This record gives sequence, C-alpha cells and structure tokens, in this order.
Amino acid sequence: MIDTKLQSRPTPQENATKQKSETTNEPSPYQFNRVEALLTVLCALFLIAGWIAAALGTASWFHTALFFGSYLTGGYVGTITAVRALREWRLDVNVLMIVAAIGAASIDYWAEGAMLLFLFSLSNTLQAYAMDRSRNAIRALIKLRPNEALLLAADGTEKIVPIEALQIGDRILVKPGERIAMDGRVAAGSSAVDQAAITGESMPVEKTIGDDVFAGTVNGHGALQIQVTRLAQDTTLARIIELVEQAQGRKAATQRFLDEFEPKYALGVIVLSVVTLVVSFFVLRHAWSESFYRAMTLLVVASPCALVISTPASILSAIANAARNGILFKGGSYLEQAATIRAIAFDKTGTLTLGKPRVTDVIVASDVLGEKWFDADFFQHLDPQGPSTPERCTVEELLLVAASVERHSEHPLGEAILAEAQRRGVEWIDVSDVTAQPGFGVTGMVNGAHIQIGNKRMFEAANQVWPEPLRRAARDLEAQGKTVVGVSRNNHPLGFIAIADTLRSNAKQALDALRARGVKRIVMLTGDTRRVAAAVASELNITEYYADLLPQDKVTLVERIAAQETIAMIGDGVNDAPALAVSHLGVAMGAVGSDVALETADVVLMRDDLMRLPYLLDLAKRARRIVWQNIAFSLTVIVVLILSVFAITLPLPLGVVGHEGSTLVVVLNGLRLLRTR
Repeated sequence: MIDTKLQSRPTPQENATKQKSETTNEPSPYQFNRVEALLTVLCALFLIAGWIAAALGTASWFHTALFFGSYLTGGYVGTITAVRALREWRLDVNVLMIVAAIGAASIDYWAEGAMLLFLFSLSNTLQAYAMDRSRNAIRALIKLRPNEALLLAADGTEKIVPIEALQIGDRILVKPGERIAMDGRVAAGSSAVDQAAITGESMPVEKTIGDDVFAGTVNGHGALQIQVTRLAQDTTLARIIELVEQAQGRKAATQRFLDEFEPKYALGVIVLSVVTLVVSFFVLRHAWSESFYRAMTLLVVASPCALVISTPASILSAIANAARNGILFKGGSYLEQAATIRAIAFDKTGTLTLGKPRVTDVIVASDVLGEKWFDADFFQHLDPQGPSTPERCTVEELLLVAASVERHSEHPLGEAILAEAQRRGVEWIDVSDVTAQPGFGVTGMVNGAHIQIGNKRMFEAANQVWPEPLRRAARDLEAQGKTVVGVSRNNHPLGFIAIADTLRSNAKQALDALRARGVKRIVMLTGDTRRVAAAVASELNITEYYADLLPQDKVTLVERIAAQETIAMIGDGVNDAPALAVSHLGVAMGAVGSDVALETADVVLMRDDLMRLPYLLDLAKRARRIVWQNIAFSLTVIVVLILSVFAITLPLPLGVVGHEGSTLVVVLNGLRLLRTR
C-alpha cells in the first residue's frame, strides 16, 4: 500500500525564521524568567549566609556585606522595574519595596530589609512561572496553513506560487494527502476531506464538484481541483487566527483592578511615611532620629509582603496539587476564574467522544429479515423490479469480506472495520481488483465473488434495491447518529456495518458530577450534523446543543452565553481555539488536543479524563477560600501594625517580627492546598 501522506518539512519562511533566531542574541522571555529565578535563589543564599555569620559573631562588616549581596540580587529586578516606573511618573509596589528596604538599611536593619527583598523577589518569580504561556498559539495556527499552492494555469501548466499571490477564481490542484491551501469550491475530482481541524466533524466528508472546502483541511484519497473563493487573508483559518489574537488581547477584570490598585497603595504608604516624619519632627518636635525611626518602621510594616505573597503562595500550591492530578493551569488567574464557573460548553468530537470512528453494530440480513426472505418461492411473487435477493451470512463472514476489501483502503471508516475485525479475531484473506469509488465506497473480488462496500448511493447506482426491513433498520441506526456502510456480494445484500464516534466511558458520570457542583448550564457544540448531535445529547441528558457549527459560530455562541454567566469552554481541536480564547475559562483535552488548542487554553487536562473537571472546580473553590483568608489576615496585620506605630511607638524589630510572622502564616496556610483530596 502506498502512503500518500506528505512528510512534514519546514517552509522557506520557517527556515528563515530559524536562521534569524540562531544568528541574533535577543533573549527570550523564558531566559529572563530563569535569570530572575536564579537571582532569587542567590538572594536567599546571601540572606542565610548573613544570618549564620551574624549568629556566629563575625565582624559587622562581614555579615553586612553578605546582606548587601542579598540586596543586590533580590532587588535587582525590582529596582529596574521601579526606575522604569518612576521615569514614567508612576508608583508601584516595586518602588515601595525598594524604598522600604533602603529605609531598613538606613537604620541598620539589613537583615530585615534583605528578607523583604527576598520575599518580594520570590513572589515575582512564582507569579512569572505561573503566567499565561499562550503566546505560541498564533504560530501553531499558522503551521496549519500551507505557504504555497499548486496553481493550474489557463494553458494547463502547473506552477507553485505563494498563497498570497492567488486571486479569487484561480484554480489550484490538491493531491492526495496534502493540506488544502485556500478556501474554495471543488471544480474537478472527488475525495474524502478531513475537516476536523476547522469544523470538528468526526468523520471525513465526501467532496465532489460544487462542494466548498476550507484552508487547513486535509485531502484524502483523490486529487481535487479547487477554484479559489477567498483571498489568503480572508480564509476561515485566517479568521480563526484573528479571533485568537483578539481574545488574547483582552485583560481580565482582576488584572485591571490590580493595575489600578497597586500605584494607589504604594503612593499612600510613601505619603503616610513622609507625613509621619514631617509631623513628628516639625509639629511634635520629636528628635530627628526618633522621627526618622518611626517613619522607617511605618514604611517597613506597611510593606505588603504578606499581602503580595498570600495569593501566589496559595495559588501555586493549588496549581502544584492540580498538576499531580493531571490538571495543568497556565496561570493563577485561571484558577481563580474556575471557582466562578456556572456554565460549561463542551465540544463534542474528541471531548465528550473519543474522536475516532468505531464499529458499533454489525447487522446481517438474516437477523433482520427472517427466514421467509431466503425462500426462492417468496421472491417469485414479488415485482421483478422489487428488492434484491439477500444472501445468508454470519457476522464473522460479513466482517471477513468487508475487512479483506477495506484493508486496501485508506478511508477512516475502513480503518474502523479493520479494527473491529481484529478485535473479534477475524483474519482477512487475499482480494483482487480492489477499486475505490470516491463518494460511494470500495469494491473488490473475494473468492471469485464481487464485493461492494459503501453508502446508499453505491447500491442505487448498481440498481440494488434493498428490502424495506433492512432499509428501515439502517434508518434507525442513522437516527442514532451512526454512519451505515452496506455490504453486498454479487449484487445480493449481505448486511451492513454501523460506525460512530463513541462516547467517553465517564462522560455521563462527569456531567452529573458537574451538575452536582453547581454548574447550572451544560451546552454541547459541534460541527457534526444535527442528527448526530441529537443522538449524543440524548445519551448524555444534555438539553441544549448546537450542530453544524463553524469556528466563528462557536465563538458567537460562547460570547452570547458569556454575557449571561461565567462560562468554561472544553475542547480539543483547532476549530475550538477561538471559543477557548473568548470563554472565561478555556480547557483543552491534553493527550489528543491540537497544539493550538493546548496553547490557547487556560487549563489542560493532561490525562484526557473528564472526571478531572469536577476535581478542578472543587480545588478552585477551595483555593479561593484560602486566598481570601490570607488577604483578610494580611490586611488585618498591616492595619494593626500601622496603628501600633502611632499608638505605642512600635519597635522596628517587633514590627518586623509581626510583618514576617504574618508572611509565614499566610504561606503555611496556602501550602495546605498541596494536600490532595
């Protein structure tokens, strides 16, 4: 058997990009994050060394130098960020922390200042590690689109051209196994096209003259001549890319709130410290040393170390817990968002179902018709133009002839038949004269008999009229969302094989568990036909479902629901990427998910286990409770310490103990989320 699938090879553009990246010295954001993590580790080492040196009674200059090393490493990134903010006339927490550390050092509390910088550097490193890493989504999408196409000129010659050079009305040739480069309409030829990347359909779709095709889909067994109907920038795939870009540019509400709150808090603390210094020295006539001491104490205790680290300590613990249980969160904000989910939209193919066609029923004619249909006298009384005479066979014999012929076919339905024959231990035999009839089926000679395997159109073209009971049984299976493949021998019906994309074994259990956890609205979205969607929805007790959807249709539906309530989108394919991006929470099925779905999603189920979803919601709600406990506690401590500075002239060492003690408490409280429930 000849493998017609094309080998993946880099395009000229990709080679140019690679060469450019190899010849430039621009650091990647991931390298910068590693440097920041290294500086945090060095800060901790210098801090510990300084503590040990001070405890051993070394010279003051020695342990001060060690603490100074902690200042340099722990404050490097924060100082750069603070200077950049000040140049833009902005105040943020970075400015506040650097000023607080300098203030602590100015009154000879180097260890306390170093601890402030270490905790602040650690929180920034942890947050950077948990940041959204979906920047490669566009690159993954672009890989689906061929950069070139084979243009058929008016004089019949062929020429490879960039897709940007193609105009509406041009005709391109797509060979078997190639990816279609442009949206268009089939002008010549017929083939089965795998549209899963765009429409999410579980079965390849037969395309003949006049049918529309999409860029990024994969041609099957036949060559196609396609007349271009959209320019490169207007194709369905290009619109998917645009949708993902737009969705990724939207800031979360939490991020906007923090962006607004941070400079106000920093400015308030600095102003309060300056006012305290001025009032104490000029109004209350306290000594300069006492006034400066009180102002620096206020600056230190008001520094939001516990507040800053309370959220990442909790969120990162929950993320680690999730990772051990097969759930990958790409950032802490997505964990917070998961706690608010009230509606979930599921893609069907590859998410609720396995995404692979499987044989569900093997029906032989005798089981449906009864014995009288095999009595020759019975047919003598029928209209000569009536039903074709069926033949007896067993299930094993039906699979034997079907698998023997389909072994020479590359059609996914044929692969499903072969898999079923192997599962039942049926050994196929040699065949001859195998002929694929695109859009109809496949034929071959088995033991001298002419075998036909295909759809209803194949048998109608052969003037076979199957008995009504067989046709009725086939319609019943089709009503269940199954694809029915007929098998005949020498124009005599033998029976048929039903094939369908099967449900995941725990899909219904997972949906029931989600409903029990407060998910009020479960929606199914699919590019499959309404008949298939209805059958799956009925089996899963889903009352709201939408079929025949293109990617932009899924986006519209998800946005409509998102305007009403917080929604998560669960999907696995390229066609799901825009919907994943515009939902409040995008969840991708990991093991079978496409690269772009995994890059665009906020959460990845690494084990493709839908029962991870209820656990995800439970963990998110638990994390939210602990985060708010930490926030409330840290804010309370800050308020109490600030009041103590004015009420009892709080000593700086005691302020640091309270400040760092509160930090330790919120960290330990957050670490409780590491425990698996």
